[in-house]
Amino acid sequence: MKITVLTALAMLVSAPVFAQGQVEAAAAATRGQIIDLAGSWANRLHEDWIERAPGPHIGDYSGLPINDEARAYADLYQVSMQNMPERQCILYTSQYIVMGPQNLRIEPEVDPISGAIVALHMTGTVDRASHTVWMDGRAHPSKNAPHTPGGFSTGVWQGGTVVAQTTHLKAGLVWRNGVPHSDQATITEYYARHGDMLTITMILNDPIYYEEPFIRNATFELDPQTRVLPEPCEPQVEIPRAPGVVPHYLPGENPYLNEFAETFNLPLEAVRGGAATTYPEYGKKLRSTYKPPAKCTVYCCGGTGLTVPNTNNAACREGDAPTPNP
Repeated sequence: MKITVLTALAMLVSAPVFAQGQVEAAAAATRGQIIDLAGSWANRLHEDWIERAPGPHIGDYSGLPINDEARAYADLYQVSMQNMPERQCILYTSQYIVMGPQNLRIEPEVDPISGAIVALHMTGTVDRASHTVWMDGRAHPSKNAPHTPGGFSTGVWQGGTVVAQTTHLKAGLVWRNGVPHSDQATITEYYARHGDMLTITMILNDPIYYEEPFIRNATFELDPQTRVLPEPCEPQVEIPRAPGVVPHYLPGENPYLNEFAETFNLPLEAVRGGAATTYPEYGKKLRSTYKPPAKCTVYCCGGTGLTVPNTNNAACREGDAPTPNP
């Protein structure tokens, strides 16, 4: 009995000391680094508005360092396949945080003893998967572990920036016009807060579909009135189809692939993507010979909303649409 009592007393004395040690260790490890990322962040769509809001044009792969395999995949894509009941609830992968139009909520998970941030939970919404970045030093799972739309992410603090590494992604779409990434894709993300602005930079590496790393970023504004609610998916039959019918184009049969290039008077090579077309040198070469269309016919007055019409008459209410600058 004496041993039991003495042991209990020792535990009572040492517990606060041990807990205090955890607190001090956590504080020392992140001193001067941790910045609060919690809150509701509104996507103002001030960057890549066309691609993120109404969506990219069919056949527009400009700025994407894709290879022939990715190009062939996108050429066969029909967006109407997404209204098939078995495909309606397939989520975009976590890279869609910077590629899509949705808002974002970040909720830290805090260790109740040390106060250290264990994880950053990022909400999903509509058709984007939720995303958790583990900050507690855990290792990534085996390469044979299941792949999910959210992937598996671990993060560290570098100064005031969270740097996250994501693996174990399911195959998915990068752009909504069918440009894919494979299940071997990995993502590096940088979360940097500047006052009420949050910039997320994504670098996607994919040995299957990309010739070089693909880089995109998005900027969000802290807005406590922005609500990011869960939206459960319930499949419905939207368009009756015969069993086994999947909307698609056979190779060489997509009639819309040249539409974007013709609308903006661009050479087809420039809009088909590839690493060489993403560099400033290519843009300078193209500008020396480029002749803009005589008149703007689509997205003439821009916009930052999801429902801005893309027709000339509706977007520009007074007078003719402006002539594009070369």
